[in-house]
Order: sequence, then C-alpha cells, then structure tokens
Amino acid sequence: MLQDIRENAQGTIAKIIIGLLIVSLSIWGMDAIVGGFSGEPEVATVNGEDITEREFLRVVQIESQRRLSEMENPDPSLLDEDQVRQDVLDALIQQKVMTLNAEDQGLELSDADIDSLITQMPQFQVDGTFNRDRFVSAVRNMGMGVAEFRETMRKQYVVNQIRAGISQSGVVTDENVVQLLRIQNQTRDFRVTTLSADAVSDQVEVTEADVEAYYDENQDAFKLPESVDASYIVLSLAALAETIDVSDDQLRDYYEQRSSELAREERRASHILIEDGENAEETMATIQERLAAGESFATLAEEFSVDTVSAEQGGDLGFAERGVYDPAFEEALFALEEGEVSDPVSTSFGVHLIKLEDVQKTEAPPLAELEDQLRRELAQREATERFAEVRSELADLAYAADDLAGPAEELGLEVREKSGITRNGGEAPFDHAGLIRQLFSEDVLTEGFNTELIDVGDNMSVVARVGEYQEAQQQPLEEVADEIRAALTSQKTREALRERADAIIADLESGKNIEELGLEEWQSYEDQPRSNPSLGGAVMSQVFSLQRPGDGDNVYGSVVSNDSATIVALDAVNEGDVNRDGGEFRQLRGFLASLEGQREYRAYQQFLRENAEVERP
Repeated sequence: MLQDIRENAQGTIAKIIIGLLIVSLSIWGMDAIVGGFSGEPEVATVNGEDITEREFLRVVQIESQRRLSEMENPDPSLLDEDQVRQDVLDALIQQKVMTLNAEDQGLELSDADIDSLITQMPQFQVDGTFNRDRFVSAVRNMGMGVAEFRETMRKQYVVNQIRAGISQSGVVTDENVVQLLRIQNQTRDFRVTTLSADAVSDQVEVTEADVEAYYDENQDAFKLPESVDASYIVLSLAALAETIDVSDDQLRDYYEQRSSELAREERRASHILIEDGENAEETMATIQERLAAGESFATLAEEFSVDTVSAEQGGDLGFAERGVYDPAFEEALFALEEGEVSDPVSTSFGVHLIKLEDVQKTEAPPLAELEDQLRRELAQREATERFAEVRSELADLAYAADDLAGPAEELGLEVREKSGITRNGGEAPFDHAGLIRQLFSEDVLTEGFNTELIDVGDNMSVVARVGEYQEAQQQPLEEVADEIRAALTSQKTREALRERADAIIADLESGKNIEELGLEEWQSYEDQPRSNPSLGGAVMSQVFSLQRPGDGDNVYGSVVSNDSATIVALDAVNEGDVNRDGGEFRQLRGFLASLEGQREYRAYQQFLRENAEVERP
C-alpha cells in the first residue's frame, strides 16, 4: 500500500489531498495541536468516537467560505446557514465512519511514512528539494498547524486507499460495451416532409372574446411589479484612479524602475512533441539517449515530433516573447541557457523537449512612448492603496447622512439615478441580490435611510437610497391585447398543426400516399447518425425515438413547432459498427468500469453509514 502511495505522491493523489485539505471537510487531528478535545461538547458520536463542536464549527466556517467563493457576487446573506450546518454534519459523520473503518482494517501510516510523503510533495519543494519554510507556510495558509496537517494526512491517505481499491475494482462485461456501442453508433434510414403553418391558417382564429378571457384568467401575468427609482453612488477602483494626478517626477522614477522589465526579450525555441500515452516515457527516453549520443535535435524532431508543421523545420518555432506559449512550456523555455535542452515538459498538447536556439533583447522604449501607459499604472497603484480607505470613509459618511449629495461632494463622487428597479433587480449595479435586498428593506424603503455600502464586484462598491416608490399595478387589457393575441395565435397554430399531423400519419398508416394528401415530396436520408446537424435536434430525437419498423413497414412520427410540422417516416434501423480492438471500445469499457467502481464505493459507504451507531445530542 505505502509503495502505491509513494508512486502517486507527486501526481494526482498529492494534488487531490492538497485540494481536500484546503476546501474539504478533512479536519481531523486538531488534538495534535490543542492537546485533545476530551471534555469538549460534541455534536455527534460515531461508533463511540466523538465529533466535537470545535471541529464542527471550524468546518462550517470553511464550507461557508468555499460556497461564498463560488458565488459570482459573494454575499453572506445569501447562504442558507441551516443547510450548510446540516451538510457539514452529514459529511463529518461519513468521514468519521470511513476513518474508523480504515482503522478496523489495520490501514495506517507511521510517522516515517508521513515524513517521506511530505518531503516528496512538489508543493513543498524548492528546486526539487524539500523546503521546510515553504511547507510550514503552505500549511499555515490552509489554516492548520503542522501536527494537524500530519494527522490529517495520516487518516485521509488510508481512506483514499479504500476508495481507490474499491473504485478500481469495477468490472464491466465486453457484451455490455458492445451493446452500448451498437446503440450509440446506430444509424437510421428515414424520410421527412414538412407542413407549414399556412396550411392550417384558415383553422386559426383568435377573437376579442378569446383575448379577454385569457386576460381574465391570467391577470397575475399582466401585473407590473412594485418598483423604485433610486439614487446611488458608485465607488470603483477605475473611477478613483481617474482622480489621481501623477507628477512628472513620479513618472520618471517609475520608468527607471520598470526599464529592465520594459525591455523586450524574445526567445527562439525548437521542440519535439510526442503524444502523452502509454509509450510516452519510453519514447522520450529513446529521444534523450539519441540526443546524448550526438544526434541532431532537428533530425530527431523530423522523425518523432507529432507537430508536423514545426517538424518539417527541425522543430523550429521561431522567436516569441512571454505570454505566447502554454505556462509550463514558457517556464521551461525561459529557464534555459542558449543551446540547452529541457527535461520533458507536459502540457495539454502532449510532452515536449524544448531547445533554446537564440535570444534577442531590445532596449526599453523611450519614456515618451510609454507615458500614458505608465501614468495609468501609477494611478491604478495609488488608487489600489487608497481604495480601502476611501471605501471606509464613504461607508461612514453614507451611514450618518440623510441624503447622498453630502457624501458625494465630500469625496468628489457623482450621484447617479436609476428608475424602474424591481425586487427582481434591474440594470447594473442593481443586478446584485444583496443591494436589491437592502433597497427594499424596511429601513431604506419606508424609513428613508441610505443602504449600507455594498460590494457589488471586484473593487466596486455602491450605496443607494430610494427616491420614489411605485406600487404594483395591473396593466390594462388594451396595453397587452396584442401580446395576448400573438400568444394565442401561436398556441392555436401549434394545436392545429398537431391535429393535422396526427391525421396525416393516420392516413399514411392506412395506405395513402403523400400525393393524395397534397403534401410536398418526401426528402430521403439514409444511414444517418444521431448527430445529423442539418435537420436539428428535435427531428433527430424523434427519428431515434421511433420503434424499429417491421420488414416492409414504416413507422411514423411528427415534430411540431410554432410555424411548421415535420412528418417523419422511419424506413430502417442499421446496427452500429463495433471494433472490439479500437480505441472507442477501450475508452467506453474503461468509463463504464469506472462508473461501476464508483457505484460500488458509494454502496460501501452507504452500508457502513447504515450500520454505524450514530448519536446526536
């Protein structure tokens, strides 16, 4: 087991555990720092083992922060705290069940094993060597202590071994894979003819009585919601930067500081790219051995590189500056000395060997060319430093003021106006749920106070107040009659088209042909896959939902839209081809086996959970 862990310590497992430690519910081991929780209140007991209140509250905080980070506009008031607490407790109980099961199976890591794993993790290395300072800093950034991190690793890794062992044991028969591929690759022969809305227009009539009846039955649909007109102040980093003057002396000093960065450096690279598959490591080793033996990089690029365009040029990619290549490729390239070849570098394109052929450097452009850009950068930097201070000042001024004119004048900001804002929001910045909630609160809507200062985006804050309030109003019939008439016309047209399509299908099934029915000629399609884009998803979905026709028979169906009906005649179903030795077969078999393994692991978790003795005070 330990050997398996070590082999994965610098790969997927290492990344997973770091991610879990940051955002998941893996918080065991607090007793390693605080000297144990004996005597502390517990929120649940699992098979005699306590989950302490301190554990629980800490994870509630972590989970709340995680959910906030997933919001486009983070707003703590939008969190369902009861749901967060329930989810956290359920997860902690499940984690405790799995940890105790791992202990029952005798799965454990010694202190030496944990030390070995930690020192192998690339997250804690500098230049390929374990760095204690980086380790301690990273752990503290997770909000943990070193002892707690070690204990978390100890328990999480053994649970992962159970998960991996069960998930990787999923088995699927080849016949199941064949069956699915036959269905997936199935094609069908069919014909279609189209009936336009004009064919049923004489059957569609919307009277004034119909319009009035629809209006009476659906009055709630024609209510204008309550709304407010609001005045507001926006404090943004960009606007603040525009108010900042940058002196010529500041500009010259900044230019001198940046001159080395502003000088452009371009690097000419060559590369050999191979696919990242089962034989990648062996192929790359062969290339490196031949390079070491003195063979030309260009010759090997022509022979091995799957980047056929550059391979014809000996792998040459030409000159490029930073920001052009994949980050991993760029990092490796700009770390090379001229003529040096990198170690293998993995990117989304495959695995590369990179050679630095040449370096070109140019002097920094003169100050006159960069003046506007550098002034903006300096203003932005100063605005960033001042933003928090000005934000705090605006919050205080707006809280104490009975209007927005005073705070705006004090800080040199503009009071803006926006009308027609409903409880569902409006145009930016009133598309922010927290700001809307404040605007329609009793203090602001009824008592006439300003809202709190609300952060509606990155470095953008808004304070608002209600100017005028409009109650919900019923729209009169004459204002919405045309809208209702159009909706009823579409509805009746669809109904008429559906009835006509059903009648046509009945006639076709009785032996009539389309000439007798006055329809357009059939358009034939043979051996068509599910993904035919020319007919649209609705038609192809209908084609592949029809039952297989008998010999010499047809099966009919229809697809109705607002302006047409398409009649489908299914002629034949063609079985999909299956290559048991092909990549598609192997990929689907692996995917199904993975799903089966995951299902078995979930069932195992559920079994342990159902048989655990859980007590909640």
